Amino acid sequence: MSEAYWQAVMQTGRRVPIDRSLDESTVELIEMLGHPNPRLREDLAYPLLTTWLAEGVYDDLLTGLGDGVLPGLRYGLGHDGDVSVIRRSYSALLLAEVVGRDNQAHLLASETVLGWGDHATSWYVREQDHRGWLPEQGWAHAIAHGADLLGALARSRHFGRLELTVLLDVIADRVLQPTSHIWRHGEDDRLAYAVMTLLHRNSLDPAIVEPWLARLGDGIRPPRVRGHFDTEWPSPPASNTSAFLRALHLQLALGVQGRADLTGDAELFAEQPAHRADLLLAVLDQIRAESPWLYRPTTRAQPVGE
Repeated sequence: MSEAYWQAVMQTGRRVPIDRSLDESTVELIEMLGHPNPRLREDLAYPLLTTWLAEGVYDDLLTGLGDGVLPGLRYGLGHDGDVSVIRRSYSALLLAEVVGRDNQAHLLASETVLGWGDHATSWYVREQDHRGWLPEQGWAHAIAHGADLLGALARSRHFGRLELTVLLDVIADRVLQPTSHIWRHGEDDRLAYAVMTLLHRNSLDPAIVEPWLARLGDGIRPPRVRGHFDTEWPSPPASNTSAFLRALHLQLALGVQGRADLTGDAELFAEQPAHRADLLLAVLDQIRAESPWLYRPTTRAQPVGE
């Protein structure tokens, strides 16, 4: 259908069209999520699909909708620098909303959501295109949208300690993976927020998180041979990892809040995560090790009388 057709649908209050089937409309809108014209995907396709999701239009069709989105994660996977990233990125963003609907309404079986999680994490660690903004096409943002998808999965009742640990490892894989791109469009904040969501589940104790942080810390320590740098430093992955650790430190220090449109977030984010003080020190240890010549060593308060 024409852009004018979908503009008219928007003007009706985003009601589902009655002159064609829901299936036809949905297939077309999902295809539009990969369109290089941002007006079609961001101003029309995405808001229409997310409105219908929130209104329960897809509640009896949620498994089929999620399954229909998955091929978009594989579309052009491995490419870097072309417009195929748009479809992958916006497919991830829509799948996050589908998982979010299940988080709200408890509609799906565990095997369905866990299967989507497998597809999502497989795509995320293999995504090569880190660009945030494209001059002609607007937002690509695969790294940020993938972080949003992991955050939705982290909220899922179907994800227990094992699955949450896997998500944590996937985030480290994503942050440390070699790339020529330096993140500069908030990707570090979005990934840190996904980690905060994991931590607020209070299923991951320091024995899991602190070695994970140490792995990230290894990625920001400059390599030296005979006292000099062999290559330019920091490399893009090291810059991205450093930015991510600093974002995580700030979010742990200040605290984060949930999304106002997700009813379960008020309870999930009501209190600071367990072991917050220990995790703050563990993050600081990694940040300090990046430039040990600069920062004062950690001092821990001693009990009175010692």
